[in-house]
Amino acid sequence: MIMDLFERLAGEPQNLLATDGVVNYYGVLFSKKDADCYLAQLLNTIKWKNDEVILYGKHIVTKRKAAWYGDKAYKYSYSNTTKQALPWTNELLELKKIVETHTGESFNSCLLNLYHNGREGMSWHSDAEKELKENSAIASLSFGAERKFSFKHVISKETASLMLQHGSLLVMKGVTQKNWLHCLPTTKKINHLRVNLTFRTIDD
Repeated sequence: MIMDLFERLAGEPQNLLATDGVVNYYGVLFSKKDADCYLAQLLNTIKWKNDEVILYGKHIVTKRKAAWYGDKAYKYSYSNTTKQALPWTNELLELKKIVETHTGESFNSCLLNLYHNGREGMSWHSDAEKELKENSAIASLSFGAERKFSFKHVISKETASLMLQHGSLLVMKGVTQKNWLHCLPTTKKINHLRVNLTFRTIDD
């Protein structure tokens, strides 16, 4: 099912999943002016690098770019590669505080992805890496192009989708990562870039 959330008011989240997890969509948190400003700052201040994955034994450099920041030089491994966290920028600390205020959660790290257009996306996966605190919340901030975001239950194959707006916040928590996969589908219809920030908690 596709959920049309354009009319939702920020600060009134509801669970988008029918069972076995919690996904709250807070809607747009920022004015367009502020969202545009943060997007520009993130593009200019983050140390972006093309992401690297090892797939079926092959080393692949993606067109998508990524960056990893945190309280400490945390190591984070996914797709058979490992990143070491950089120190927070001022903009990231501002955004982390805003997210923590809205959600009541606390975070010590952030993985950022830069998608240049709709032809860059993310296949079905779950964020269940061993470094993450078990069942901890993951808060996703979106800036730039509006993109579809989808969920699929690992057993029932039930799906749910929504459009992530410019300046919007989505939070996945509880047992969501154990029971649901998520993806950012590719599309040829979108030619604008999107920056996604996922605030996480590394288990110390």
